[in-house]
Amino acid sequence: METNNPQNKENNSINNKLKWLIGILAVLLVALGIYTVSLVTNSQQAQERLTSEKMALETDLQELLVSYNTAIEESGVKDQELYAARERIQGLLDSLRTSEADRDLLRRYKAEVGKLKTERDYLVKRADSLQYLAQRFEYERDSTSVVLEETIRTVDSISMQNEALATIVTKGQALKISKLNGEGVKVRNNGKIVSKDKASQIDKLRTCFTINANDIAEKGDKLLFIQVINPKNNVLGEKSTVTFEDKVLTYSATSNVYYENDELDVCVLVNVTEEDMVTGTYHVNVFDGPRLVANSTLQLK
Repeated sequence: METNNPQNKENNSINNKLKWLIGILAVLLVALGIYTVSLVTNSQQAQERLTSEKMALETDLQELLVSYNTAIEESGVKDQELYAARERIQGLLDSLRTSEADRDLLRRYKAEVGKLKTERDYLVKRADSLQYLAQRFEYERDSTSVVLEETIRTVDSISMQNEALATIVTKGQALKISKLNGEGVKVRNNGKIVSKDKASQIDKLRTCFTINANDIAEKGDKLLFIQVINPKNNVLGEKSTVTFEDKVLTYSATSNVYYENDELDVCVLVNVTEEDMVTGTYHVNVFDGPRLVANSTLQLK
């Protein structure tokens, strides 16, 4: 005969509660284990996806590099923008290979690759145009040679001398630029201009050059276009454009001078922004209309 002991009932109740608690804890431990395994798996999968995206970006950059090499080789013309873009791609590829796969970093690289592809299409088309123009010039030069030979047989030596002289005069009338140089400067509040060689300390670029004396050149107002291109291949300053027949020129600043056939020194200040100023080589070009009359480089730390 069992005895209804209150103490036994209480012990049985506690034991039952402990069993339930242990059961619940066991379920929670199993759930936690499943969650941990899932979390680790997802993390591994995410890292694998990042690694895959990084490899895809490397492949895109390698293909871009190949396409630029092909364009440079096939065009047969020295296009500084093509060379600069190729160097930029190689630097980006080297940087990507040595960096850890990171979502934000890969997003920035993807955006840069997109820009490079768009730029590639433009530069390759331009290179093709330059190649066409070079071939056309070669053809026209050959045709001119044939015509000149026929002319030699039909005109006397005096006419030939006159034509040659007219060509020399035309070339001699063109403006010639020398002593072109550029430097980074900072303009103080009192107007004083101080030379700087660190990109981060510069608020303007100063370009100075000399228009050579030329007795047979035409006197009058001369509008010169100054173009400064930073290491990122961006035109600095005004970034305005002017069209000469089928050629469009993007320039940084202009200089309107009155030329009287004597040697004339000219200096032009080009406004820059902080984001445009980076370490590297800057290209300075001077145009007389569509004609490039001088170029130089500037190195900033």
